[in-house]
Amino acid sequence: MSNFKLDPRLEKDCIVLGKLNGINLLLMNNALVPWFILVPETKKIEIYELGQDEQDSLYKTICEQSLFIKSTYSIEKLNVAAIGNIVRQLHIHVVGRQKGDYCWPNVVWGTKEKQEYERNQIKGVTENIASYFGCSFKINELLVT
Repeated sequence: MSNFKLDPRLEKDCIVLGKLNGINLLLMNNALVPWFILVPETKKIEIYELGQDEQDSLYKTICEQSLFIKSTYSIEKLNVAAIGNIVRQLHIHVVGRQKGDYCWPNVVWGTKEKQEYERNQIKGVTENIASYFGCSFKINELLVT
C-alpha cells in the first residue's frame, strides 16, 4: 500500500525495525520486556476485516514472531493482543513475559515504567531478527546508517 502511514503514537513509542513477511515489525522502545508490534499495511482496523490471504499471512507472522521471542529470550508466557482502543490502526502486540518482570502478573499496556533501548541494543535485536528470519526480514534502511 503506497500511501500507508504509521500511526503517530506507534511512531513515537516504537522503533521501526523493518518488515517481516511484508508486515511492519516494530520494537516497543521499552527494554524491560521483549515487546514487538506487527502492523500490516491496511486501512482495516480489525483482523476479521482482512481478506483470507491477509489473515493467513498475519497469523503466520504472529506465530513466527512468537517463536522468535520464545527461542531468543528467557520468557515463561507470551502475550499476544490486538486491542486498538487508543491506537485505532490495526496492530498486534507480541510480548514475552516472565514472573518478576516489571509489571508481572499485570498487563504491560499503560504502565509508566520504561527503559529506552540504547543504540547498540537496537542493533543487537535487529541482528538477531535478521539471523533468525533470513530473507523473510527486510531491515529498515534507517537502522543501517
